[in-house]
Amino acid sequence: MTNAEIALIFDHVADLLEYQGSNVFRVRAYRNASRLVQGIVEPLATIRDDPDRSFLDLDGIGKDLAKKLETLLDSGQLPMLKQLEEEVPQVVFDLMRVPGLGPKKVKLLMAEIELESLDDLEKACQDGRVSLLKGFGKKTESTILSNIAFAKNPENSRLLWNEADQIVQLVVKWMKECKAVQQVEAAGSWRRGKETVGDIDILVESHQPSEVMSHLVAWEHTDQVIVQGDTKTSIRGPRGIQIDMRVVAKESFGAAWQYFTGSKEHNVRLRSRAKKLGLSINEYGVSQLDQSGGKIVAGQSEKELYKAVGLEWIPPELRENHREFEFAENHQLPKLITIDDICGDLHMHTTATDGEATLLEMATASIARGLRYIAITDHSKRVTMARGLDDTRLYEQWEAIDQLNQSLASDGGSPLVVLKGIEVDILEKGGLDLSDEVLSHADWVVASLHYGQQQSQEQITGRLLDAVCNPYVSCIGHPTGRLINRRPAYKVDLQCIINAAAEHGTCLEINANPWRLDLDDRCAAAAKEAEVKFAISTDAHSTIGLDVMRCGILQARRAGLEARDVVNTMPLSKLKELIQKRH
Repeated sequence: MTNAEIALIFDHVADLLEYQGSNVFRVRAYRNASRLVQGIVEPLATIRDDPDRSFLDLDGIGKDLAKKLETLLDSGQLPMLKQLEEEVPQVVFDLMRVPGLGPKKVKLLMAEIELESLDDLEKACQDGRVSLLKGFGKKTESTILSNIAFAKNPENSRLLWNEADQIVQLVVKWMKECKAVQQVEAAGSWRRGKETVGDIDILVESHQPSEVMSHLVAWEHTDQVIVQGDTKTSIRGPRGIQIDMRVVAKESFGAAWQYFTGSKEHNVRLRSRAKKLGLSINEYGVSQLDQSGGKIVAGQSEKELYKAVGLEWIPPELRENHREFEFAENHQLPKLITIDDICGDLHMHTTATDGEATLLEMATASIARGLRYIAITDHSKRVTMARGLDDTRLYEQWEAIDQLNQSLASDGGSPLVVLKGIEVDILEKGGLDLSDEVLSHADWVVASLHYGQQQSQEQITGRLLDAVCNPYVSCIGHPTGRLINRRPAYKVDLQCIINAAAEHGTCLEINANPWRLDLDDRCAAAAKEAEVKFAISTDAHSTIGLDVMRCGILQARRAGLEARDVVNTMPLSKLKELIQKRH
């Protein structure tokens, strides 16, 4: 099983336990385990097969969960989950896909209204029956009604990019073991770094296609063979995702890789451009339109193909038919940011609030990842469910950070500096839940909106503007509040926020959490146009969570961001200068 599949199972178990009213600590253990596994890039099977390593070494994994990990990896099933699913009606699972409907609310709905499907819930909302229940009301009923459409939309059931990535790495590794494979690459929306992936495209160069096809079919994760042909085979793999593999000759590999990477809109524009130049482009290569026989003049590499139509090679993350053709034609393509450009991480949590690792553990893990500075940004007091910090506890944490920095420096030149930060909450009525006096002593302040997300656009925009204009706020965290596949963005005039951020020098965050990736690529591109600066942050709640930075980098690349657009590519001295200018 992939890490993503195991994480999904643990989250599913937590939902069912909570629905049944199980012990809150037991529920939390599975929630934390799901989040931990989701953030691990390395396959859990690799850890299990290493005699010098143990699942018990992972934060939050005890003997019981370690044993369940072993069971899942060995059998692909969890008896406990099967038992829970037999005890809970199927409709419960459908209802919990509706944003805002957690296990407790679903249990109340099931107890008070006869429900067998999402359609039943939709009709109950339309009839006004839901608003009559204690704890719901007209406003909640209206929100549920609009969110049912979100839950029914098939676009919101696609795999997250990092979930698909785990499957891509597995299948590519498997195909490389086939002697008939000369080269293998993944294409499609995964290669373009889309937030979600509907299917996976694999491209192989080989002179022995039948052997290649048989090798894919023999993969241990192949659940179903949809079609097996001479040049294309489609299977159903992990999580039910369709994997399409095509075999091409060496002289056409670049053209096919470009073609199957897409996007469709980019390829249509590319073919139109070629036609105006008397050329034809398809998955086999570039040929002259006026030549009989269609001799291929380019196609072995992507660069060769783009050059044939007078363009620089366009990075796959930009291939969405936005402005990439204009940039490529005029030699103005951005030098896209890479993971190697990142110097620091400016949003993370510790055990002081809802994190799973201590201050020292987060610092040590950051050093191991080559970071030069980090900001510890635990929640502030409004977030009571996370044991948010009040003034006293925050000052105590900052004292601990000072002591840690002294300790690191005394070891002969610290490779890491820890900044004193806070994720301050933007209140429903406006303003922040910590005073300016307190915030003035912070090195880095992330302001985020966690409550009142159903307010009007005018209210939410006003709250965010308050934070943007505050001279002690460094950055707006996850600015639209969306959770991919789970919760739509709240209503906000984002252009208004972008304009204010540009005026006041406030950063906007690209939150690298795979469920957030907030800002999205289009909004981030608009902010870049306004010359707003960004922070790409992991929002890590564990040491493993630091590894999702690559997801934020992909999102930034899709927006056309360069290293100079992102503040945490700066040396610490430059970052501090930038912060001081706002105070």
